[in-house]
Amino acid sequence: MTSSTLLAQDPGNLKPALRRGACLKCPRCGEGKLFRSYLKVAAQCDACGLDLTPQRADDGPAYVVILLVAHLIGFALVPMFSLLGDHPARIALLLGLAAVGLSLALLPPVKGMFVALQWVKGMHGFEPARAVVPVRAA
Repeated sequence: MTSSTLLAQDPGNLKPALRRGACLKCPRCGEGKLFRSYLKVAAQCDACGLDLTPQRADDGPAYVVILLVAHLIGFALVPMFSLLGDHPARIALLLGLAAVGLSLALLPPVKGMFVALQWVKGMHGFEPARAVVPVRAA
C-alpha cells in the first residue's frame, strides 16, 4: 500500500470515504475490514492500522435503516394489494419478510457509512490527522 491509496482526513474526501464505509472497508485505505463480525467494528484496520475504537455510531444507523425500509414497504402496499387482491395476511407476511430482509441487509453498510463520516469529520475521538499518515511496507 502506498500513501497515495490512503485518504486524508478532510471534508473533501467525504464521498470516497462513505463509499469505502458502505463496502465495509476501512475509510482511510479501503483495504482493511471495518467489521470483525456482523455489526462489531474492528479495533483497528488490518491494512493501515487506523484506530477505529473512537467510533460512536450507536443508534443512528438503525434509525436511518428503519426510515428507509418503512418508506419502501409503505410505498409497496398499494402495488401489493393490486397484485394479490384482498389477501391481507399474505401481503403482511410478504412485506414483513421483505422488511426484515432489507433491514438486515442495509444495516452493515449504513453503519460503515456512519463510521466513515465520523472519521472524515474528526468527530468524537477521531482526532483530525495533522501528522503524516504512517504507511506499512507491503
